[in-house]
Parts: sequence; structure tokens; C-alpha cells
Amino acid sequence: MDSDSNPVQEIPNTIKNPSKEPKFTASEIKLKARKPDLSAQLGTKIFVPHRHLKEQKKKETKARNGGDSLSTTPTQVSKKPRVTFSLTEHEIHHEFSHHNPNVARINNGSFGSCPGSVLAAQKNWKLQFLQQPDDFYFNTLRKGILHSRTVIKDLINADDVDEISLVDNATTAAAIVLQQIGRAFAEGKFAKNDTVLMLHCAYQAVKKSIQAYVTRAGGSVIEIQLPFPVTSNEEIISEFKRGIEKGKANGKKIRLAIIDHITSMPCVVIPVKELVKICREEGVDQVFVDGAHAIGSVEINVKEIGADFYVSNLHKWFFCPPSVAFLYCKKAASSEFDVHHPVVSHEYGNGLPIESAWIGTRDYSSQLVVPAALEFVNRFEDGIQGIMKRNHEEVVKMGKMLAESWGTNLGSSPEMCAGMIMVGLPSRLRVSSEDDALRLRSHLRECHGVEVPIHYHGLKDGEEGVKDKDGVITAYARISHQVYNKSEDYCKLRDAVNRLSENLLIRKTFYPE
Repeated sequence: MDSDSNPVQEIPNTIKNPSKEPKFTASEIKLKARKPDLSAQLGTKIFVPHRHLKEQKKKETKARNGGDSLSTTPTQVSKKPRVTFSLTEHEIHHEFSHHNPNVARINNGSFGSCPGSVLAAQKNWKLQFLQQPDDFYFNTLRKGILHSRTVIKDLINADDVDEISLVDNATTAAAIVLQQIGRAFAEGKFAKNDTVLMLHCAYQAVKKSIQAYVTRAGGSVIEIQLPFPVTSNEEIISEFKRGIEKGKANGKKIRLAIIDHITSMPCVVIPVKELVKICREEGVDQVFVDGAHAIGSVEINVKEIGADFYVSNLHKWFFCPPSVAFLYCKKAASSEFDVHHPVVSHEYGNGLPIESAWIGTRDYSSQLVVPAALEFVNRFEDGIQGIMKRNHEEVVKMGKMLAESWGTNLGSSPEMCAGMIMVGLPSRLRVSSEDDALRLRSHLRECHGVEVPIHYHGLKDGEEGVKDKDGVITAYARISHQVYNKSEDYCKLRDAVNRLSENLLIRKTFYPE
């Protein structure tokens, strides 16, 4: 294996023989200590003594690269950080050196980011499959996926690993949950016009899944309008209670409530524990929390949250390559509700975790690198908790800097955001439609090297809206912060928007009359 794909330097063959201790001369030890790659790749300033090289080789290769060709079972990875140092700026830059250096990438929320060490682990898993597919299928794949599921189970405080399934993304998980709701309507288990409840800002793919599986089978949908900008959890809770009342009107039953943990656009952290508690008190049959942005952004304790189903993407904020997500199904829910993977394979009927672990020949490497992703985050001070804290602090800091420069506002109080925050754009930009917002986003990408989503916020009847010195603010930028971001990324966005708001001729080039 070449050095680019393996973060540990090659070691003499004698180390591979467990019965022999390698013999190095003093000059060989000094020569190894002078090699810079080990320190840069592993994020440590301490060189490994020669008597521990064999053990270190085994740990690092298996934990980060998913196991070598001689071993099919990755080592157990602790969820608690074992290091007392953090990666240096240079080491972080090296991990994400595959990013386009000419783009201010402040949109981690859409597609996430995967460090080089985890990509190397993914490459190793791919090669293991290609080297001997039959052996990989029979002896490695299921063990590796079980290991990843066990890591997730511990991270989210689930009771049992059988409550955890790995799927492609939150959209797949939504299809799993909504298909069984649709079947219940189609088979007459639910009355016509019984209801599915969701937030109006639910992800568009979730809305389409409701249309595909629920409404066509006779179910109705209630969309709860949440305020934006929003300043307190009480505003959200109040609107949610109104939606519950509407859903239960005329004797209807709410068969499913879909609650976002962090809404996508606009982004706001939702008080899920409180809303799930309300659902239980009001007799809602099932609760599905869509936490697509959650793991790696906020703490997840599924037992405290209390939902029947919970999904989160591991490729957004937990450094896995696209695409992989976990779907938690509470034990009681998985036995009571008829949940299956939408792709039917020969594992159908063996339980959702097993069904999801084999949906035909495909690349499963993104599901297998979860332990490597955990190993990466544990190289930071305080592990994932430290990353979440620093991302939150930095995105709030950068959001306030932008709002001050533009003379606008934040879309929510800092306490209601995680690693993303909404920042009002100057009204002089005259964003008056979704198409305008998309054109502005494209212009920022193509002409200024800035990647950031733009949210159009049209006013409802009677709504005054938030104003800056020139008029009503109708658009917001959703900025993200991840470990690779620097303040220069946000200054680049700041300056680009300031130039656009001051230049009418430029604005006219992408806002046709």
C-alpha cells in the first residue's frame, strides 16, 4: 500500500511475525524519529518507542484503515477521546487538502466533509472487497457493519445494537418510516383522513415521501407553520401545540409526527424532547425525529428524546464519506410496526438491521468507516464534544460579524443554532423569489468563489418583516462552520455581498427585469 493511503509508515517485515521482537540499531531508531510523516499524519508530537511499533502499527492500520488484508475484524474503538492534544492547523489542512483551495466552503451542512485519513480507510475497505469479494461478503462485511452499528449505539445511548440500522441517508430512513404508515392506510388499519403531522420547513424529500406513500393512500397532512426569524423555544412549542389541536379536530387521529432536530432551511435547533413529550401526552401514535444534521452538531440521547424513530446522516457533521446514515428504531417500535428497507433483497423479513446490511451488490465502504471517523474526531481536544462546542462558538462569531457588516440580523438566537446559523442579507440585493436566491447563490460561487446556500423569506399577508436601513430583509445566508474553516472564508463572503449591494449594474446582470 502506498504512503498516501496509509497514515502509518511501512515497518520491516519482522514486525509482522508476532513471535519475534524487531531488532533495530540506534541509528535506525534515529532515522525513524526524523521521518516527519508519522507526526503529521497522526497528530502527535511524541515518537513511538521501537518496542511498541508492532502494537502501534496494528492499532493505527486497523482503526483508521478498516483492517488489513490479513485481518477481517477491525479493532474496537472507544467513543471517548484518548488524546490530550489537538490537531494543529497544519495537520487539519493536510486532512482536507483535497478541498478546492480557491473556494470559501462555508456550506458543510449540505454535503459534509471527509478527512483524508477516513478516505484512506474507505479505500482500504474497497480494496479488500475487490481483492476477494466472496471472502469479504461471507466473512467481513457483516462483522464490519455490526462494528459500525455498535459505535453508533454507544454514541447515541441506545439500549441495543439491534435498534440501529445503517442506511444511505435520511431520505431513505424517511421512506422506511413512511412506507409502513402508507401500508397501514392502504390496508384499512388507519381511517381515511387520519393525519401525519410535520413542520412546514421539513426537508423537501420528506414532503415528497409523504405525498408518495401517505396522501395517495388516503392520509391527510398537517403542516405546522413555525415563525422565522425565531427567538425562543416557546414560540416553536406554542405553534406545535396548535398543530396538534388541528390534527385531532373532528375526531381524527395523528398517526405520525415528524419533527426535525435541526431544520435545514432556515436552520434552527428544535426543542425535540419537549415536542416528543407533547406528542406522548396527546396520544400521537408514532414519532419520527429527522436529525439529518444532528450527529456531530448536537448531543443525541435517544432514550431522553423518547421518539420511536430517529435518523441522522453520518456524512454531514461526523466526517464519514457520502453517503451513510443511522436509523434508530426503538425496540417496541420495531416489533409493533412493520418496518422494512425499501429495497427488497433476500434478507427481507430478517429485521431492518439485517435487511439494510445487504441490499444487493454495491459499495458498502461508507458504512464500514464509522470507527475510523470516530478515531478522527478523537484526535481533537475533547473529541466530538469539543468540535461541536468550537463550531458553535465560531459560527455565532462569524454570523455576528457578517450581520454587523451588512447592517442586518441573525435568523435565530445563538442558543438555537449548532454549527449553522442564518444571517440576513442586505435588502438592497432585492431578492424577491426562490429563483433570485438561486441566481445569487450561483453568482457567489462562480464569480466570487463562495459556496453558501441562500434562503428566500417571502412575507405572508400582514407580516411586516425585519428591516434594515433600506427596506425589508427577504433573504438569508446559511453559513456553516467546520474544523477546516478559517475566518478568511467568511470575510470573502462579507466582501462579495458588500460589493454586490453597492453596485446596481452587477445586480442587474443576475436579476433580469
